[in-house]
Amino acid sequence: MRKEIFEDKKVLVMGLGRFGGGVDVVKFAHKAGAKVIVTDTAPAEKLADSLKQLSDLDGIEYHLGSHSKTDFEQADIVVANPAVAPDNEFLEIARRFGKTITSQVEIFFELCPACIIGITGSNGKSTTTALTAHLLKDVRRQMTEDRGQKKRYGKVFLTGNIGNEPFLCLLEQIRKDDLVVIELSSFQVEHLARIKKMPQIALLTNLTPNHLDRYGIFENYCGAKELIFKFQKLDEKNPAVSIFNAGDKISNQWFEKYKNDKGRTCVRFSASDVSEEIKKHYKLPGWANLQNLAAALSITKCLGLTDEQIKNAVSTFKALPHRLELVADKDGIQWYNDSKSTTPDSAIVALQAFDRPVILIAGGYDKHLPFDALGVEIARRAKAAILIGQTAPKIAEAIQATSDERRVTKVIVANSLAEAVAAALKNAHRGDIILLSPACASYDMFENYEHRGREFARLALESK
Repeated sequence: MRKEIFEDKKVLVMGLGRFGGGVDVVKFAHKAGAKVIVTDTAPAEKLADSLKQLSDLDGIEYHLGSHSKTDFEQADIVVANPAVAPDNEFLEIARRFGKTITSQVEIFFELCPACIIGITGSNGKSTTTALTAHLLKDVRRQMTEDRGQKKRYGKVFLTGNIGNEPFLCLLEQIRKDDLVVIELSSFQVEHLARIKKMPQIALLTNLTPNHLDRYGIFENYCGAKELIFKFQKLDEKNPAVSIFNAGDKISNQWFEKYKNDKGRTCVRFSASDVSEEIKKHYKLPGWANLQNLAAALSITKCLGLTDEQIKNAVSTFKALPHRLELVADKDGIQWYNDSKSTTPDSAIVALQAFDRPVILIAGGYDKHLPFDALGVEIARRAKAAILIGQTAPKIAEAIQATSDERRVTKVIVANSLAEAVAAALKNAHRGDIILLSPACASYDMFENYEHRGREFARLALESK
C-alpha cells in the first residue's frame, strides 16, 4: 500500500472514537487527497473532543448517530476502528461490494520504513511500551551528547494503543534508521495478520483472560495474541526477535514452540534478571512493575545496550497516568489511581503492589470475566472493598464466597464513584492506601477509563 492510493478516493472512516485513532486516520486520509466520510454510532455530543481536533479540516462529511448501508456500498476504502468485530454487518456489506477494508495499524505497518518494536499482552503492556521508549530515547540522548559514541539508531517514536498517540501522522517524520515502539491490542494484532506483517521485535508481557465478551473463551483470545509471533518475517541475515515471559505458562509454551525457527531469535525475561544496581534506581512499586522493567530491559539488551547505559534513565521514568499513579497524599493516606485496570488479574497485581492496608474501589462494566481469584485476593489483602457498577454484586459474591476464616474485609456497595470515595475515606486511617483498581471496563458509568481516573483523582484531591 502507498499513501497515493488514497488520492481522489472516497474513504469511509468507521469509528471516530474518543482515543485519537479515528482522528489520526481522518487527518492522514485528508492530507493524502481523499474525500473523507466519518461514520460513528455515537452522537456528536459524545465525540466532541475528537470533532474539535478536526474542526480546521474542510470537506469532511460526518454521519453520526448510526451507520448507513449506502456509505459502505459507495466508499472506495473503509478504514475500520480495531474495536469493530470482523463479522460486523456493515463490513460484510463492504466486502460484498468489493471494497478495500483496512485499519489504522495496517496502513502504518505497510508504510513505516523503520524497525518496529511491538508489545502486546494482557497486563503491563502500556507501562512496558512507555518504559522501553523512555530507555531508548535517554540512551540516544547520552550518545548524542557524547560525541565519541556512535549512535546505534536514529530517533525513537512511541505510538500505538497507548493514550492518544498518533500512528499515521508520524509517518512523514520516521526514517529507516529510527525505532518505533508500539503497543498493540489483540484486535490490532488480528488486523496485522490479515496483511501478514508484524513487528521485527515482538514481546508478550503475559496472558490472562480478557475481552471474553468478544472472544468467548480464553483460548481464542490467546490465539489472537499468538499471531504476533506467527506472522513475524523470518530472515537469517536479520532475524526476527520474539520475546516471552519466563513466568507465564502459555508464554513458555510458545517459547518452546518457536525457539528452533530459522531466522528467529527467541528470548525469555524474568523479574529475577534485573540487577540490584538497576532495581535501586527504579521507582515504580510492586512485583508486576519489576516484571515490566525486565521486559523493557530484554528489548534494550537485544539492541546491544548495557545496564550502565540505562541505569540513569530508569530513575527518571514515572508511572503512566491511570496505572498505579499516586494522585494524592493527604493526612497520611495515599490515593492511587489504577483506572487502566480493566481485568480481575490487573486488579490482583495492583493489590499485590502494596504492603500497607488497602481500601479497594472496584467494579464497572461486565466483560464476562470470572472474579473468583480476585475475591480471594481482596479477602487476603484489602481491609475494605467499595464496589460500584454492573459487576458490584458479582465481586461482592466472590469475596463472600472465600473460605478464609481470617477474612475481615468490609464489603460496601456504592451507587457512584463519589459515594465510593466518601465511603473509602470514612474507613481509612493514617498509613492506609485508597486504591481505585476497578478490574472492569468503565463504559457502564464513564466515557472511558481515563474519564474514570480523572474523576477519581479530582475526588481524592477534594476529599476532606
